[in-house]
Amino acid sequence: MKYAQAAGLTFAASLASSLSQPVFGIMSDRMGKGRLLPIGVLIAGCGLSMIGFFSSHYWLMFAAAVICGIGIAAYHPEGASMANRLSGEKKTGSMSIFTVGGTLGIATGPLLATPALLYLGLRGSIVLAFPAIVMFVVLFFLTPRMQSLAETKEKEAQKTSEGLKNEWLKFLWLGIAIIARSIIHNSMNVFVPLYWVNVFHQSKVAGGMVLSYMIFIGAIASVIGGHLADRFGMNRIIKIGWILLVPSIFFLPNITSPLPAMLMLIPITTGNYMVNTPLIVLGQKYLPKSVGFASGITLGLGVSIGGLFSPLLGGYADVHGLTAALRLLSIVPLFGALVAFTAKAPAGSESSNRKKGD
Repeated sequence: MKYAQAAGLTFAASLASSLSQPVFGIMSDRMGKGRLLPIGVLIAGCGLSMIGFFSSHYWLMFAAAVICGIGIAAYHPEGASMANRLSGEKKTGSMSIFTVGGTLGIATGPLLATPALLYLGLRGSIVLAFPAIVMFVVLFFLTPRMQSLAETKEKEAQKTSEGLKNEWLKFLWLGIAIIARSIIHNSMNVFVPLYWVNVFHQSKVAGGMVLSYMIFIGAIASVIGGHLADRFGMNRIIKIGWILLVPSIFFLPNITSPLPAMLMLIPITTGNYMVNTPLIVLGQKYLPKSVGFASGITLGLGVSIGGLFSPLLGGYADVHGLTAALRLLSIVPLFGALVAFTAKAPAGSESSNRKKGD
């Protein structure tokens, strides 16, 4: 399978997720009962499990990836909205814990899938349906309790949110940084392991270990970045993250051996994950009357929309090589940095931001 074909499966899930995400976000705002949480997990897990099962038929794999993307789209707006509602005052730190759950899922997924794939071949991906079924049952019974607790916290915070309006222009401008971050995130996850194998001539096991290495760093950076954002302000942490990303991702394709490249992945991954949670919470604050929709765009599209770029970068890599593709990718952080240094604080929070130095 060529780079572009492999990236095409990511494209399928990302396209389905990106197109349906705003719809599920609106449903979350209107329904607001957490019903989409268990359903989304079940659909996403079952769709993912069928991709390898249809390995001899590319377009069936493509269809399974689409189903997976729809499940992802159903879960993320409701999940991020619920996390926001349950988090109280320190929303960024709490949201970072929520996003780390997804990061750890990505990290542990291969531990479950690899033995099955080695023993059963690509059809072994069917085992990925079992965690989805288990979590469907767990969430089905836990969601009513979470919803009740969220409603209690919302009543306590209702006075502080009265009079606030959705700030669509600020939200749209923030979307450029979200898209840039998503492109970087997806592209690094897809192409860095391939870079280790095809450019550094390392084993496939080494390529997989590099991905786990990035995820491990990212999980730590997400939690630390979220708590620092609560203490020092979201805008400041977002700026620091992009300052780390811009030079480090530029230098990566100019490194010619694995060890220095692994060291360079530290600031790249730290910056990439550090900005994630503050961008999500800032988007939610820009749209206080449409938190579900904001969650669908910031978290959901932040996860999926970068996958729409992957086939383009994969096609470019097929023609010009992976090194040239990473050089092209190094342009993307400039857009995120531009937004980070020009974005304005949400209405009603300017005074607190000034106290925090934003």
